[in-house]
Amino acid sequence: MEILITATAVLSAAVHVLIFYWESVAWTRPAVWKRFGLPSQQDAETTKALAYNQGFYNLFLAIGALLGVILYAAGLVGAGLAIGLFSVGSMVAAALVLVSSGRGRVRSALVQATFPLLTVVLVLVRLATSAS
Repeated sequence: MEILITATAVLSAAVHVLIFYWESVAWTRPAVWKRFGLPSQQDAETTKALAYNQGFYNLFLAIGALLGVILYAAGLVGAGLAIGLFSVGSMVAAALVLVSSGRGRVRSALVQATFPLLTVVLVLVRLATSAS
């Protein structure tokens, strides 16, 4: 079970590092701003600072998920679970906020939330089975 939890947490981080790259590094490239539904290069330029900031939020969540995995593997189980679950839980919450901003965002929210939600479920199953 720990291997699955680790894999889904690392995949959660990887998706959020990719989102960081798109938002904070490559935002004004047509392939990127079109992916995010912007109608023009001018809109990408106008929103560049906002995307840059948002990208770093995604990076920090990814770092938290990875730090949780590292601490857990190093034997600091409580700290690893706390930091890791906070990070992936925040990823799921952010995806819910994304969905609340419009029905056209459901696919993006699913991409953003699938691995983090799997991580949370697997951790809860693991905790439930180890308690009994």
